[in-house]
Amino acid sequence: MAEGRDIREGEIRLGFDPEERTEVGVTFIGHIRSDWSRGNSPRNITQARETGGGNARIELAPGYAAGLQGLDIGRPIWVLYWMDRGRRDLIVQAPRHSPELRGVFALRSPVRPNPVAMAAVIITSIDHESGVIGIDATDAFDRTPVVDIKPWVVGIDVPPTG
Repeated sequence: MAEGRDIREGEIRLGFDPEERTEVGVTFIGHIRSDWSRGNSPRNITQARETGGGNARIELAPGYAAGLQGLDIGRPIWVLYWMDRGRRDLIVQAPRHSPELRGVFALRSPVRPNPVAMAAVIITSIDHESGVIGIDATDAFDRTPVVDIKPWVVGIDVPPTG
């Protein structure tokens, strides 16, 4: 557990360390490469785009490049990544952008029991042989592990309104 870390007024820390309750293994398929590091990063993907994207790309681990077949420049994709440097011990947070306390499941914060993040990005370049994918932006720190890549599909990824 993240002992001794600061917590804001009203925040609630979990009474256990989620990492000690691991129930499944995850294989990282590569890493996000970017200009970002702790103290030098945008708050979210929108800010990342506004600041030029962060020189963002995904470098797949050996053996995964063939999985890019069917993806092309200009295609939107979902990138699921593991925020390996994020806290995992808060269940209620006091976000800076809101006067109200919020549960972790009502936030996109990197502070969560399982530090899984996702971002919809656009492929700007792709090397099918080396497994390097240029993307328009990321808010992830350099060398953030990638869990998965999925195509963004209008009929699936836009919920119906009504």
